[in-house]
Amino acid sequence: MALIIGSTVGSGIFSLPQNAASAAGPGAALIGWAISAVGMLSIAFVFQILAVRRPHLDSGVYSYVRAGLGDYIGFTSGWGYWLGSVIAQVGYATLFFNTLGHYVPGIGPDHPVATALAVSALTWVIFAGLSRGIRQAAFMNAVTTVAKLLPIAAFILLVAFLGFSWDRFTADFWGGGPVFGQVQGIMLFTVWVFIGIEGASVYSKQARTRADVGRATIIGFLTVLALLMSVSMLSYGVLTREELAALPDNSMAAVLEAVVGPWGGALISLGLCLSVLGAYVSWQMLCAEPLALMAYDGLLPRRFGSINRAGAPWAAQLLSTVVIQITVIIFFLNETAYISMVQLATVLYLVPYLFSALYLVLLTVRGRGVAHPHAGVLFDDSGPTPSPADNRRHLAVGLLALTYAAWLFYAADLTFVLFGALAVLPGLLPYVWTRLQANEKVFNRFEAVVVAVLVGAGAVAVWGLAQGTLSL
Repeated sequence: MALIIGSTVGSGIFSLPQNAASAAGPGAALIGWAISAVGMLSIAFVFQILAVRRPHLDSGVYSYVRAGLGDYIGFTSGWGYWLGSVIAQVGYATLFFNTLGHYVPGIGPDHPVATALAVSALTWVIFAGLSRGIRQAAFMNAVTTVAKLLPIAAFILLVAFLGFSWDRFTADFWGGGPVFGQVQGIMLFTVWVFIGIEGASVYSKQARTRADVGRATIIGFLTVLALLMSVSMLSYGVLTREELAALPDNSMAAVLEAVVGPWGGALISLGLCLSVLGAYVSWQMLCAEPLALMAYDGLLPRRFGSINRAGAPWAAQLLSTVVIQITVIIFFLNETAYISMVQLATVLYLVPYLFSALYLVLLTVRGRGVAHPHAGVLFDDSGPTPSPADNRRHLAVGLLALTYAAWLFYAADLTFVLFGALAVLPGLLPYVWTRLQANEKVFNRFEAVVVAVLVGAGAVAVWGLAQGTLSL
């Protein structure tokens, strides 16, 4: 539960008042939250159901996609999830030091080089802590999770009882524009703040029982939903939509400052720093796990799965930290905005969400996935057999989650979909090398078609970059 809440309640909740108001009025925001709540809850249920139906698949989120659609699709989902986590890390750290820059001279948005150095130093310090083992990492995450929830709870109580105005909340209730367009605009922001609900599934191999994975997922989701909706909707009752939309990234601090004065802004800024630090720890843990799991399963070189004496996957953590460092340099040289990092990371996270939902649908309809990763290794031949009523319920959940994830791809900016395809292409190199070393067939026909689509989308992205028509 702490891993889910710690990774989900990160930077997004603190920028949520501004993000939501820039896209929608209170009425459309409520509709957007209702759709997101149902959609993301269905995705949470997908992971909970799969944890029960296929308890032997203990390699996290990517293992469901691999079992359902084959090696390469599973690998691409795991690789995309890893890259999304890397980009999220850079976004978290950027917001952390931009906020800290209001109080500490020499860092922040006006000092990009110093901020980049500070982000790099933080990344390597956390790597040093995580390399000491899973128990120490879990303790770090639990402490920061509890610490950051206190300022958020203070915000909700103070705004609800001291600053909320029903007249201000209802003054521009529908936002003065097409409601559907507003709802579509807010959807990616609501998805971003929910990213992390799969945290228990990613670490499912560490759980004592599979039931713990499902319970942690659902309880963590409901807790996060209550926090996010409270912060988002209460803010409309403090400032007008136009005022909220004009706030900086740490808009939650500005809202509380409008209610109780400067000390409220300082309190939330402290909460943001604690929250982002906690999310940074959580996501740097999650960064390494997909790489290590894919190495255990033979989809990446075995050395990526190396474990040190403390039980930490140090090789995967080291590679993740190095790539985070490279991404910091690229993004800071390119002056990439925090919001662009959010949208690109969200698109990459949607891939395992979409394919995990598809796998559940295939299980309920066919009893197995499309293709097994290796001859003689049956991924779908064990686990409890659900009753016909349970199977129908599981099918409904899978179809709802699949529809929601597909619609999110439709609603996403095409630029970030193209850049997402470009980002996963380098993973072909270690994947193909590993398959050739094992004397195994690299792609089947379905996988070859997927590779062709990715290469085509990546080529369009490169062409757009070269012509200046696409940029982050």
